[in-house]
Amino acid sequence: MSSFNEVIFNHTPKKAGYAFPAEWAKHEATWLSWPHKEASWPGKIETIYEPYCQFIKIVAEGEKVRININDDETKAFAIQELEKVGADLANVEFYLNPTNDAWCRDHGPAFLLNADGTQKSVVDWGYNAWGGKYPPFDLDDVIPTKIAQHFDLPLYTPDIVMEGGSVEFNGAGTILTTTACLLNENRNPHLNKEQIENYLLQFYGAEQILWLGDGIVGDDTDGHIDDITRFVNEDTVLTVVESNPLDENYILLQENLEALKQMRLPNGKALNIVKLPMPSPVIHEDTRLPASYANFYIANAAVVVPTFRDVNDEKALKIIQDVFPDRKVVGIDSTDIIWGLGSFHCLSQQEPALIK
Repeated sequence: MSSFNEVIFNHTPKKAGYAFPAEWAKHEATWLSWPHKEASWPGKIETIYEPYCQFIKIVAEGEKVRININDDETKAFAIQELEKVGADLANVEFYLNPTNDAWCRDHGPAFLLNADGTQKSVVDWGYNAWGGKYPPFDLDDVIPTKIAQHFDLPLYTPDIVMEGGSVEFNGAGTILTTTACLLNENRNPHLNKEQIENYLLQFYGAEQILWLGDGIVGDDTDGHIDDITRFVNEDTVLTVVESNPLDENYILLQENLEALKQMRLPNGKALNIVKLPMPSPVIHEDTRLPASYANFYIANAAVVVPTFRDVNDEKALKIIQDVFPDRKVVGIDSTDIIWGLGSFHCLSQQEPALIK
């Protein structure tokens, strides 16, 4: 390793006692970046605000919603849209942090907690809009540092690209990810698999990395884990499967299912695997979109699930409700939002609550 990397790895969150909590751990807030980039929803951006604000309304029932906003004019528009759906504005805060795009899961701060839950820190990973696909991304790239500075939180800045949607956590030392994304040449071509694992373990405060293969068809992120497999407790995952053998997702999701069956947690325990259906293909202008029920978001008061006006919507909601008996499960129509190639999990990033 270079002397620079030696410095990096001498001062990591893991060495300071920090770790990334599971999404179901109590939140202080959910962070969002208000959508404004018309190119992300070409010809459709005006249709996404109603379901987007419904999402905020549900989340704000149990925690603060903190929204990165570009300017006062956009803030006024956001308030107007939130009032239309009856969101509790007392639980919504706006921060003048201009962004290029709305995908806060990937460009937002990674909040970690120390072992006794009395201190937060922020990791600001590099961000390059999924391998440089959608420039510019300079405003998005600095969002975590701006937030850490505003709240006077310890800040870590590893020198590699990492997106929040590419990693999934059980809150007990295990990270689940995909080779299709993290080993893609357009992210960190100077690093091999072992080196990337070392960054993940040190900067997320984890003990092991479990690797799946490909993501679903239509996912422009090169295979984010949050469209295929999600932890719902320390040893249980929900994973999407395709029932139609002729569908182009069928084989790759079967391969991921078989890989999950072989995985073991640090204590030697196998994963409990709960299968989640896929919706029928969602096509817009001859483009298959990455529609998946796995892109749900676990908030304090609810689990918000994207739905697609599909026969499998109710089945998926019931399966997710069964694994979250202590939270209400709410489906919100994501048919227009998914035209942006992501849904509620991609749009949000949780901030854990301190343990008083």
